[in-house]
Amino acid sequence: MKRKIVVFLLISACFILQSTVFKSLALANISPNLLIVIVSSFGFMRGKKSGLLIGFFSGLLVDISYGEVIGFYSLMYMYIGYFNGFFKKIFYPEDVKLPMALIAGSDFLYGILIYFFLFLFRKRYEFGYYLMHIIIPELVYTILVTLVLYRVILFINNKLEESEKRSASKFV
Repeated sequence: MKRKIVVFLLISACFILQSTVFKSLALANISPNLLIVIVSSFGFMRGKKSGLLIGFFSGLLVDISYGEVIGFYSLMYMYIGYFNGFFKKIFYPEDVKLPMALIAGSDFLYGILIYFFLFLFRKRYEFGYYLMHIIIPELVYTILVTLVLYRVILFINNKLEESEKRSASKFV
């Protein structure tokens, strides 16, 4: 129960930061995607199921606030969390290269899917412009923020795991 409350608070805090503070700190109208960082991180730290559930609730927040249709962003974040969960077996907390690569790949895929579903279907074919002016700058900004946010998420996850191990040992 403690984990669910902490994860809910973390998702809410990152969503609020992404929607307010980082919108005002936007560089060329580009702001980092903190929810991708959370969904990807919990996906490879905790596995496919956690990534899927955290992705669903993160996407639901985006759908409710900004989406035209409920479920579009939920589905995208769910898939991102689920596919990051496949890397749980090769995840080592000390190594920062895998998390950075997975978060970068997730943000790039997110940008491509947004272009494909929201722009290409509306006959907006300027992919080169969208790639160079939206996807790549958001990717770079997200990676820079990930350097700090990932350490915070890792610290919170480690503390929650220690707490769960202590409470489990009390029952044995």
